[in-house]
Amino acid sequence: MRRLLPWAFWAALAFTFVMAALPHPPRIPGDPVDKVQHMAAFTVLTALAHLAWPAISRLRLLIILSAFGALIEVVQAIPALHRDSDWRDWVADTVAILVTLALAAMVRGFVRGRQAEAATLRNGTSRRQ
Repeated sequence: MRRLLPWAFWAALAFTFVMAALPHPPRIPGDPVDKVQHMAAFTVLTALAHLAWPAISRLRLLIILSAFGALIEVVQAIPALHRDSDWRDWVADTVAILVTLALAAMVRGFVRGRQAEAATLRNGTSRRQ
């Protein structure tokens, strides 16, 4: 399963880029506003990247994925694409990355704490002694 995560990340990254660069992308059910679409895409990209490459620092993931968001806005500024480039989309991307990385850190801390507690109980000791 873990070996599939990088492939899933690269597929999601390619999908995100293509959808952002298409002159007339297909409508999404429910027709969410543009910022919601950006935040959803970058939440998924961040989660997949964090799971696929857990050794990469959160700061490095933030920089790389935020730069990808900026690249999308530069591409959308190309007149032939008939897309609207908006710096606020990049901000939405970056906020989604930050929130996702913060949640991932919290979950990882919780899981590690539970694992340490389980190991302590298995060894016959308790933290309450």
